[in-house]
Amino acid sequence: MSLVDLTADGGVRTITLTAPDRLNALDRPLLDELRAAIDAVADDAEARALVVTGEGRAFCAGADLDSLFGDRTRPTGVLRQVLLGVYDSFLPLRDLTIPTVAAVQGPAVGAGLNIALACDVIVAGPEAKFSATFTAIGLHPGGGCTWMLTQRLGAGNAAAVLYAGAPVDADTALRLGLAQELVDDPKARAAELAALYATRNPRLMADVKESVRVASTSDLATTLDVESWAQASSLASDEFAAFAERFKR
Repeated sequence: MSLVDLTADGGVRTITLTAPDRLNALDRPLLDELRAAIDAVADDAEARALVVTGEGRAFCAGADLDSLFGDRTRPTGVLRQVLLGVYDSFLPLRDLTIPTVAAVQGPAVGAGLNIALACDVIVAGPEAKFSATFTAIGLHPGGGCTWMLTQRLGAGNAAAVLYAGAPVDADTALRLGLAQELVDDPKARAAELAALYATRNPRLMADVKESVRVASTSDLATTLDVESWAQASSLASDEFAAFAERFKR
């Protein structure tokens, strides 16, 4: 039985975690299927946008600790390599050149939160809970959580969320910028956004995604260097030519 479904609708691809009986908790087989689905999207020349979501009432309840980590008394260096392998199952979402949207309809906990954070845009439902609960269980955050939260929230808000280790409800997530939209049906809205993104020139969207990445980690001069090349290239696009033609005298 599949633990991850990959479906296509025009240029939109949807990855769904399909283990609702355990709230889509992550074990090794599920993560292997997730990585395979991400790789398939990366190799799909017709993919223009991606939605990531979970089946049932949870987005993802986090890691099945025993399944993923096994004997936790092993040397720290050994455990670190195990952890890096876990991270490598979902962080490739960040490497996709197409826009990605997480539809979070319920709890997104620990590593499950990281999967949502690895997407470009997060759409939350009323029952969404964003739980960086690492400190509450005596565990340091991992999977890029500290970096991704800081990118979205700023250092102060990220520290507050991580120190508390308590769930962030949907309203607070929207206020902090953790979620970009709060709607009654996040899956439908995520699909709508992805369909819109899929109508855009794929080269343009890839360049915009890269420019945002550079802007989030670099200074203005570096960002302008990237932007100027990308904008110069887009001046010759058919879409812009059609727009400019309307304003010719």
